[in-house]
Amino acid sequence: MSKDPHFTALETMFLSAPINLFYRPTISISDAECEIELEISDRLHHAAAAVHGSVYFHLLDSSAFFAANSLERDVFVLTTSFTTYLTRPVSAGRMRSVARVVNRNKTQFIVEAIVSDVEGREIGRGSGIFVRGKARLCDVPGYAAG
Repeated sequence: MSKDPHFTALETMFLSAPINLFYRPTISISDAECEIELEISDRLHHAAAAVHGSVYFHLLDSSAFFAANSLERDVFVLTTSFTTYLTRPVSAGRMRSVARVVNRNKTQFIVEAIVSDVEGREIGRGSGIFVRGKARLCDVPGYAAG
């Protein structure tokens, strides 16, 4: 079975974003769900040699965003609020964030995400509210659905 072109276009859009030249993540999008992983390196550490909180946020918010946008085929969604909890420090290995849409209506998507370490232990979690924006996906650089 071939992958939905909308999901492939969203993955390409994410990976083409300049910020991801720094993070070098991988991404997989499906219906109402998204998984993002990245390899931890020293360049992601804060002064105490553990991963900086901004990396947790990037993974959680991005995976939640793309889980929401998987359900919206016309416009780019926008994060209106996002709450992040850092539950365990990590210094090496991989980080994997999995997000799922838990509620949606005419105006918003509510998404929950959990980031885990290489051993599958939860190291952070977050939840966000996303709304439909005005920018058409076909006009967003990197998005090209077939």
